[in-house]
Amino acid sequence: MGIPPADDHEDQGRDRTGQAEAFDAIGDRYDEAFPHKDGQVRAGEWLVETLPAGARVLDLGCGTGLPTARQFTDAGLRVTGVDLSAGMLAQARVNVPAADFVQADFADLTEGGPLASGSFAAVAAFFSLLMLPKDEIPGTLRALHGLLEPGGLLAVSMVEADLDNVPIPFLGHTIRVSGYLRDELRHVVVDAGFEVIKEDSYAYAPASTDVPPEEQIFLSCRRA
Repeated sequence: MGIPPADDHEDQGRDRTGQAEAFDAIGDRYDEAFPHKDGQVRAGEWLVETLPAGARVLDLGCGTGLPTARQFTDAGLRVTGVDLSAGMLAQARVNVPAADFVQADFADLTEGGPLASGSFAAVAAFFSLLMLPKDEIPGTLRALHGLLEPGGLLAVSMVEADLDNVPIPFLGHTIRVSGYLRDELRHVVVDAGFEVIKEDSYAYAPASTDVPPEEQIFLSCRRA
């Protein structure tokens, strides 16, 4: 039984041009500002250890392809990366030539979108959903549910914060971010049709002085 497609979020009013332009300009400074992604790598290891060789994995919000898309291709998985930023994707194609990359808005990953339903064994969504307003996140999670094969896996991470589409300074630019407190995040993920298998959290201090320390939440999930 499928999960209903994402809600209609009044696409005419959705404009993430500023988000894409900010990350186009940030480029590889993102990896310099966040150099030690230990929690993200460990969450990726859970997928690598659980999936069979050759399984198809979606890296949602792949950025420069580091570390996740490269981690997956090095492990013999077939990777498709999706990002809104053309500049980030240009770097990803150089960093991870073995992966496929698609430029798309997360809100477009619904039935009839650029990716086929039920075509992935797993999705990694590391700090990508926080780029959306809160009213779009449940629908995006349901869309990811539809992209997964039965029993497919989801590794998702967010910064723990009670925020909704709030503008913040970020590496010399302004981006808009959302966040959940951990109990609310679990609730949203479960409501989208996932079973939470385990939860991890890490205190993280970015290398950049203009990005504050944060608490990162990682959920390892299975399509219910």
